[in-house]
This record gives sequence, structure tokens and C-alpha cells, in this order.
Amino acid sequence: MSNSPFLIRAVTRADVPNLFDLIKALAEYEKLSHAVTGDVKALEHDLFCEKPCIEAIVAECDRKPVGFALFFTNYSTFLTKSGIYLEDLFVLPDYRGRSIGKALIVQVAKIALERGCGRLEWAVLDWNLPAIAFYERMGADILTDWRICRVTGESLQEFAQKS
Repeated sequence: MSNSPFLIRAVTRADVPNLFDLIKALAEYEKLSHAVTGDVKALEHDLFCEKPCIEAIVAECDRKPVGFALFFTNYSTFLTKSGIYLEDLFVLPDYRGRSIGKALIVQVAKIALERGCGRLEWAVLDWNLPAIAFYERMGADILTDWRICRVTGESLQEFAQKS
């Protein structure tokens, strides 16, 4: 691993294959490789279509993407303001401990403030104690009273047909 400085920048079309590789590395870290069913083409579309539904920034070291943050706009009815939901934050293991993750999440926070967002939020796996500790050191509140609800695939089809 190099101790070269890193750069945080917006993702480009040329980055998409590397970004997808980072997504697969994140899935492997989270023991969820089996859940990756998407592909590079869909990711590129969602980032660069006429009305993109996601955005991403990458951390680059020695011209190599080594981390990323992927996020999208959400909305708080209580605040009556838009917000940013950070879907993924990931840095390759060999590059951790260099403040790259911190720089990525700080950049997303800056984007939220520039856009007048009311909040920045994300989820963290309950077993990922290093990430939880990192987020708490950054000043985030871990909301233990909330649970994520999810319906996907065939279950989503069945859910939508309930009367």
C-alpha cells in the first residue's frame, strides 16, 4: 500500500466498472456477495441517465479508486426538507486508517449542506463495530429504536398484490 495522498471527486462514466468492483468488495466484506444481482450497465444508467436516481463520489489514490460513497435524495416530512441517504460508504481494507472514509462522509455532508438538506442518514450493520465506532466518533447518533423494513424480489410482487 502506498502512503500517497488521495483525492475525493465525483464519479465519472469511466469509473463505473471500478465502482461496481468496489460495490462487490463491500458486499464481500458484509458477507452479502450473494445479494449482488445488479450489473455495471444498470449502475451506469442510474448514475448518468437524464434524471439520475443516485450519485457517487470516489476516493482515488495513485489514480486507483480505493473507496466510494453512493447516495441519493430522500425527504423528511417532519423537517419538510430533503435530505441525503448514504447508501454505501466503503474503503478497501489496505487503505483504511488514512482518513479516506472520513473524507468521503465529510464530502457527502458538505453536499447535503450546499443543497440545504435537513439531514444526512444511513444504516449500519449491527455487527460492524468498527463502522459504528467510526460513525460515533464523527458525531453521528445511532438510532437503536428504528428497524429497516425491506421487501424485494418475489416478496415485493406478492406485497403489491395484497388487498
